[in-house]
Amino acid sequence: MSSNRPSWAPPERLLLGPGPSAVPARVLQALAAPTLGHLDPAYLAIMDETRRLMRQVFATENELTLAVSGTGSAGMEACLCNLIEPGDEAIVCVNGVFGGRMREVAERYGATVHAVEAEWGRAIDPDAIRRTLQEHPRTKLIGIVHAETSTGVQQPMDEVARLAQEHGALLVVDCVTSLGGVPVPTDEWKADAVYSGTQKCLSCPPGLAPVTFSKRAAEAIRSRRTKVISWYLDVSLLMAYWGSDRVYHHTAPINMTYALREALLMVVEEGLERRFARHQLNHLALRAGLEALGLTYIPDRSLPTLNAVSVPDGIDDAVIRKRLLLEYDIEIGAGLGPFKGRAWRVGLMGHSSSRRSVTTFLAALGTLLRELGWRGGSGDPLDAAGAVYAGHEKSS
Repeated sequence: MSSNRPSWAPPERLLLGPGPSAVPARVLQALAAPTLGHLDPAYLAIMDETRRLMRQVFATENELTLAVSGTGSAGMEACLCNLIEPGDEAIVCVNGVFGGRMREVAERYGATVHAVEAEWGRAIDPDAIRRTLQEHPRTKLIGIVHAETSTGVQQPMDEVARLAQEHGALLVVDCVTSLGGVPVPTDEWKADAVYSGTQKCLSCPPGLAPVTFSKRAAEAIRSRRTKVISWYLDVSLLMAYWGSDRVYHHTAPINMTYALREALLMVVEEGLERRFARHQLNHLALRAGLEALGLTYIPDRSLPTLNAVSVPDGIDDAVIRKRLLLEYDIEIGAGLGPFKGRAWRVGLMGHSSSRRSVTTFLAALGTLLRELGWRGGSGDPLDAAGAVYAGHEKSS
C-alpha cells in the first residue's frame, strides 16, 4: 500500500554556521512553484526582474548583472576567467582561505599573481597593495575579499578602491558573506567585478552566484585577445541569454531563479539600511553575550555576519559543536587552516540573524561550557545580550 509520507525528512536545525543560512518559508514556497521552460516568456520576465533586484542589492547601475548557475565559487571563477588572459599580472590579497582560493584560480587561468598577504584574522594593509603596485606597474587586476568567511574579517574597501582607480587596475571583490548583510556599494567603490552567493545573507538555498561587471570590465571582456577559457562561464555567452537576445546557452536552474527573486524581494522590502542595522544589532548582542562568558573574538575588524570566536583553553572545540548539533539542533562552524580546533565560526546571516538566534545560541553554549567546567567570564550572557537590545529599543 502506497503512502503519501516522504521516505525521509531532514531535521530542522538552527543554522548558525558560515552558510547556508536559514531559508524563509516564502523562499521555499517559491522554490516549489511549477517549473517552466527556460525560454518560456513567463520565466524570461522573472529573469529580468531578478536582474533588476540584483542591481538594487549590489547598489549598482551595471547592465552586466546576472546570476551564474553555481555557488559563490562559480561566481569567483566567472569574474576571473573573463577578466584574466594568460600572461596578465594580477595582485591578489590573501588573509584567509578564500583569498588563497582566488589566488589559485587566477593562476589556473594563466595570470602571474603577486600575493599581498596578511596574518589570518587581520585586514589587508592598503600600503602593502600600494608597494606591490609600484613594484609591478603592469598589474591589470586587483582581487580582494571583502568578507573573509574563514576568519570573520571585514576588509575596509575605500582605500583599496582608490588605489585600483589611481593605477587603472580592474578591481574584483568577493562579497559572498557580505551581500545583503553588510553595505556593498559597488558603484561607489567603482568595483569592476563583484560576486556573491545565494546561501549566505540572501537566505536562499545554495546554487546561484549573483555577479555584476562594470562598463570598464565589459569593455575589457570585449577587447580580449583570446577566447575565455571556460565556455560555461563566458559572460559574453551568458549575457546573450540573460540579455535581450535570449540565445540558448544552458538550461537554467528555473526554480532556483524563482527562489532568488523571492529572496531579493525580501531584502528590498526590508530595506537595505534596516537590514544592515539588524545584522549589526544582532552581532553586537551576540558579542556582548560571548564576552560575558569570557570568550574573545579573533579578527581585529569583525564582520557582523560571521563571528570568529576563540575556543577557550581546556575546551574541546569539536565536542561543543557536536553537542550543540545533537542536543540543541544548532549548527556552528569549525575553524579552518591555522584556526582549526582554535575557533568557532558563528554566522548571523539573513534570516538567521535574529534575536531568537542570538539568545538560543547563547543559552545553549553557556550551559555546555558550564557542564564542561568552563568558569571564565563574570556575567550572564543573556543579560548582556538583553542589555544591548534594550539600549537599542530605548534609543530608537
